[in-house]
Amino acid sequence: MDSKMTMPELESYLWDSAVLLRNHIDAGSYKQYIFPLLFFKRLNDVYEEETRKAVEENGEEAADWEEIHRYKLPVGAHWDDVRNVSESVGKAIVKAFRALEKANSEKLSGIFGDGTWTNKNRLPDRLLKDLLEHFSKYTLSLENCPEDELGQGYEYLVKKFADDSGHTAQEFYTNRTVVHLMTEMLKPKPGESIYDPTCGSAGMLISAVAYLKAQQKKWRNVSLYGQEFNALTCAIGRMNLFLHGIEDFHIAGGNTLEEPAFIENGKLQQFDMIVANPPYSINQWNRKAFESDKYGRNILGVPPQSRADYAFFQHILASMKQKTGRCAILFPHGVLFRNEEKEMREKLVRSDWVDAVIGLGPNLFYNSPMEACIVICRTKKPDAHRGHVLFINAVNEVTRKNAQSNLEPQHIERIATSYEKYKSEDGFAKKVSIREIEKNDFSLNISLYVQATTDENVQETRTVEECYADWKKSSLEMRKSYERLNELLKD
Repeated sequence: MDSKMTMPELESYLWDSAVLLRNHIDAGSYKQYIFPLLFFKRLNDVYEEETRKAVEENGEEAADWEEIHRYKLPVGAHWDDVRNVSESVGKAIVKAFRALEKANSEKLSGIFGDGTWTNKNRLPDRLLKDLLEHFSKYTLSLENCPEDELGQGYEYLVKKFADDSGHTAQEFYTNRTVVHLMTEMLKPKPGESIYDPTCGSAGMLISAVAYLKAQQKKWRNVSLYGQEFNALTCAIGRMNLFLHGIEDFHIAGGNTLEEPAFIENGKLQQFDMIVANPPYSINQWNRKAFESDKYGRNILGVPPQSRADYAFFQHILASMKQKTGRCAILFPHGVLFRNEEKEMREKLVRSDWVDAVIGLGPNLFYNSPMEACIVICRTKKPDAHRGHVLFINAVNEVTRKNAQSNLEPQHIERIATSYEKYKSEDGFAKKVSIREIEKNDFSLNISLYVQATTDENVQETRTVEECYADWKKSSLEMRKSYERLNELLKD
């Protein structure tokens, strides 16, 4: 179909492709097959659109001009080449993927992942043919499906996978309303370098570009950088950026703590703006190596083996530019007050890097009722901010729907405006001096400084079933924490 797609059509089209896989593979594996096929179809259709337009303007000879394309589509690796195969379809798909990666090694190397396409027990030819025919229903050219719209459709699919597969999708999906808040507070600028050390599907980087677009500012001169440990998620992030029409990006694989990807002259590359949602409180990390880190990231100290939060924190601090560096990090509340990290937290506060701490409401994260916080740091604070930290208790700034919470535009505006004003506001925000924080033994626990007011008119909107589900989740989380504590005590 060659007509311009509406968003509902696009969303239905994308989700129906996943429905075809039901009863064949686990929901958590949908992304391994749907995203590469979607990306392949997009590459093919944009390439053919470029060829058609060049021929219309310059004649048939333009069909062979390489300079009219942003990438190469090798002979035998076009969509119809694969679509017309009747046997060993998975083998044909893999062959086309590898040909595309090889022909565009600088941009697309490894981007299609390593899905088990040739496993006929899991993906029989009939199923793959159905998938190919389904994707052939629409032409995914720029004319029919502009970059922003396809990008939005892609984000919709990422969210649906998170909803459908539960915990298996959390690794690459962060509630987008929280991401938009972080971007709104940091306010990216044209020409800046923006970095996410644990980038997942690159949603935070895309949010920064979306902010500039909404402000009608230049965005193509922004340089995006990210690193992601999970190889498949890393590939998804690169596809996501490409499908949003972003070309100046550098997404690397690997372990950010053990092998940071962006190094200049033996030192960490530094960036103007950093956004991150690091994995929470992991205990499987190389603490010994961090003790003598060759990049000097242990500026505050060495975190305990049981929690790497402050390792990621220090990596981010060390990656900020000296004059323009700023970051927004999504953390569990424990980083604000845990005793085992007290000495590092004291150095952090005394350094006057911490600009603001924002407490968020519950249920903003998939399959978890936990509350999180955003910590904002700057290497060079505005004069009015120096020697202070702004605490914002935004626990009530959420809207709950279908057992999931979100920040509405009015919530984001209130929090971001409060941060921009950087003044105390009864029951919501308080500007606190470092001296006062010192009196509290350098705890950054938000409730010590500002108590959220309770609106007695707010009614509980959850069903009994949702309340029970939340209670059950909380109980499981508490049980896991208790078991973990017992293990630590035994050690």
